[in-house]
Amino acid sequence: MRSLPLPLALTARLSPVAVLACAGWALTSGPAAPPAAAGHQTVQNTPAGSSVTAAPSSTAAANAYSTAPAPCAGVPAATVKSLVPGAKTAGKEIPSTDTKLRRTCSWNALHGYDYRWLDVSFEIGASEQDAKKGYEQRVAERSGGGTVPGLGDSAYSVVNLTTEDGQQTREGVVLARVANALVVVTYSGSDFESKKAPDTDEINKGAIKAAKSAVAALGGGRG
Repeated sequence: MRSLPLPLALTARLSPVAVLACAGWALTSGPAAPPAAAGHQTVQNTPAGSSVTAAPSSTAAANAYSTAPAPCAGVPAATVKSLVPGAKTAGKEIPSTDTKLRRTCSWNALHGYDYRWLDVSFEIGASEQDAKKGYEQRVAERSGGGTVPGLGDSAYSVVNLTTEDGQQTREGVVLARVANALVVVTYSGSDFESKKAPDTDEINKGAIKAAKSAVAALGGGRG
């Protein structure tokens, strides 16, 4: 197969793993809040003016999730093959500064002239309220999408088209929240022969399909 001149942004995605780690991490950026300290005590005043010390409470114990699951196991091999033809189904986990709070897996491949990229991230918030805030902030940053019914406690998908050096790339993002956890899926594609991008419906359905698998994998660790 003859070599193809790739747009700069896509060339970075086909570079060595060290570059992929940075690119993949940028797609799902957004700091996860640190776990709240356990055993915090509060003092309440009684009507008689005496003080009563409340029993120690643990935010971590109340949370549905305390650890991010293995991200590369979050999408079945059959789904990877259908969404990213030619990619290694095992995926490549992106290095994280704290694998307990955030883990990301990436799959990408150039199959003939068709290029596909899939990222799946799990992020664990310090509380359900923190996860809600993070979810709402990211939704606000990605206008033009819509809700995804029946996925987690709340879910949102959006698809955007970009053009660089005449080459179109269409990218879909799905955000899903389950209790104090966030699932972030990014799925994109390009055709280097036609210079066109896949249809919006194809990218959107692909991203949602991966998100459903990821949410199901997250649910297995709940409790």
